[in-house]
Amino acid sequence: MAVPADAARWISTFLEAQAAELNAARNTLLAYGRDLKDAADWLDRRGQSFATASQSQIEDYLVDCDAQGLARATRARRLSSLRQLFRFAYDEGWRPDNPALRLTGPGRAARLPKTLAQDQVGALLSAAVAVGRSGGDRLRNLCLLELLYATGMRVSELVGLPVQAARGDPAMLLVRGKGDKERLVPLSRPARAALAAWLAHRDRAEEEARLARRVTPSRFLFPAGGAEGHLSRQIAHRILKSIAVQAGVDPAAVTPHRLRHAFATHLLQGGADLRSIQTLLGHADIATTEIYTHVLDGHLRDLVLDHHPLAKTAIPSRRRTGGD
Repeated sequence: MAVPADAARWISTFLEAQAAELNAARNTLLAYGRDLKDAADWLDRRGQSFATASQSQIEDYLVDCDAQGLARATRARRLSSLRQLFRFAYDEGWRPDNPALRLTGPGRAARLPKTLAQDQVGALLSAAVAVGRSGGDRLRNLCLLELLYATGMRVSELVGLPVQAARGDPAMLLVRGKGDKERLVPLSRPARAALAAWLAHRDRAEEEARLARRVTPSRFLFPAGGAEGHLSRQIAHRILKSIAVQAGVDPAAVTPHRLRHAFATHLLQGGADLRSIQTLLGHADIATTEIYTHVLDGHLRDLVLDHHPLAKTAIPSRRRTGGD
């Protein structure tokens, strides 16, 4: 393959390959594109390009990112984007070397996932029935919240869910996640009830629109008028913030991803095993799931000390001596 003429072609060709060969998610590709454009602009201002940049110049770029006060996670992601671009360029013969091969980054800060307590989630669910300008909005908002908490889905997975996946009062939903991988997630009774109520309203509204304006029915569970045809992640965020205000919960603490963390944490607190939670969350590596073990209360550690067959003989000094 011929060497691209400019940075824009380097980036677009790389992203096309990521999409075709690795089935990279759209949001991942957008993040790569932003990171690489920033690096390309920085190099261009110094008379360099992806074709000519040396290891030391890339290091200088990363130092500049640090000087700008960018978060450690952002700097780590930018280095990762550059590493992948230059690996691709080397494999394609665009460069005789890989200048990012030996670079080490800041790494990611070891952060525990922030979550919501069970009583907070209960307050949100109670408040959701009153949030929305119309009865249909309220049904949609409750369904959105119930499904996020009951399944642990990513918000992008939920807003893009085909309506056919929710037909027939399903006990489980088939979800298409990162890398186009499919998994099944079970629905609780309240989630099924909220889903059925929203579907009934949604279908009536779509039929009325079809008869009145010859509108083509949407294929999504949460249809919307935007270019994507479904509710956006940004609107879903705003809905949750409104529910939080109604519930008296700090809106800054309520996001779709916090509900995903709450789903996993509350399952662990209830006795679920990590492998099952890994499957439900769609994590490729159980190490990603293991972080939830660090946000649990001490009663899980006590559970091991009380019931593990080796606990009393191997570590007798750690036995409990009193109640919770």
